[in-house]
Amino acid sequence: MSINPDSGRVADAPSDNWVYRVLPRSLWPYAQLARWDRPIGWQLLMWPCLWSAALAANVARAASSYSMSQFVWHLLLFVIGSIAMRGAGCTYNDLVDHEIDKAVARTRSRPLPSGRVTRGQAKLFIALQALVGLLVLLQFNLFSVMLGIASLAIVAIYPFAKRFTDWPQFFLGLAFSWGALMGWSAQFGTLSLAAIALFGGAVVWTIGYDTIYAHQDKEDDALIGVRSTARLFAERTRQWLVSLYGLSVLLILVSFALAGVGILAYLGLAVAAGMLAWQIVTIDIDDPDQCLALFKFNGVVGLILFVGLLAALAFA
Repeated sequence: MSINPDSGRVADAPSDNWVYRVLPRSLWPYAQLARWDRPIGWQLLMWPCLWSAALAANVARAASSYSMSQFVWHLLLFVIGSIAMRGAGCTYNDLVDHEIDKAVARTRSRPLPSGRVTRGQAKLFIALQALVGLLVLLQFNLFSVMLGIASLAIVAIYPFAKRFTDWPQFFLGLAFSWGALMGWSAQFGTLSLAAIALFGGAVVWTIGYDTIYAHQDKEDDALIGVRSTARLFAERTRQWLVSLYGLSVLLILVSFALAGVGILAYLGLAVAAGMLAWQIVTIDIDDPDQCLALFKFNGVVGLILFVGLLAALAFA
């Protein structure tokens, strides 16, 4: 994608995003490092957190230990934490992939490879975002704090995964799905099979949608030796998506059954499953624009699952 080097934009970001209308131009590179101009990233990180919090709230309500104020507070914390940690993770990823991004047409206009931000400035920005994430984490119980800290090992490994495995999306799935454990632990200070099943469902969902995303870069990735499930699955991507999305729905179904949620949560899951099936039927792996659109559509899938859990909570 061609872009004017003096525009201050990046090739893979919407040009009319609020970042470019609200923030001074001097802050654009930092917003781009944190992907504030592409909110789908933090939204996809957020949804498993909110699913888990809502699932736990359904169980707490059945046990007469539910607090609406605590539930709303947890939701707010997870939204803030998702934005901060997604931003920190993306900035870290850009530091690790600095040289790779220079070689990929879609990413060479990003702040680091284009020289609009130095590595030192990017490291400081990571620290500031991580501090916000830490302040959020410290609002939870000790078990959740330790669980959150444990996720940092996966976050640290993920940017390197594309160099040593054809399954970097699995590591992304672990990182992006960790919230499926956090929401439950924030409520109960422990984990359960329901939370673990939800986590598993979120992991394979993430592998599926990020495989779709990775098809945008498969030609460049092949040239520079970057590995991905998109390259691994290739023409068998549709069959793999059937397995991945199917397993995701099954594991989330098991999670709901173990937690004993109401029928409206299952209705939300059924609608979400239909949306995933639609992606499988319509995908054209050789159409980058469509792959990006289908990837973003998973934000709606996440929302529908959350709304179903909220409805089950409200009408329990």
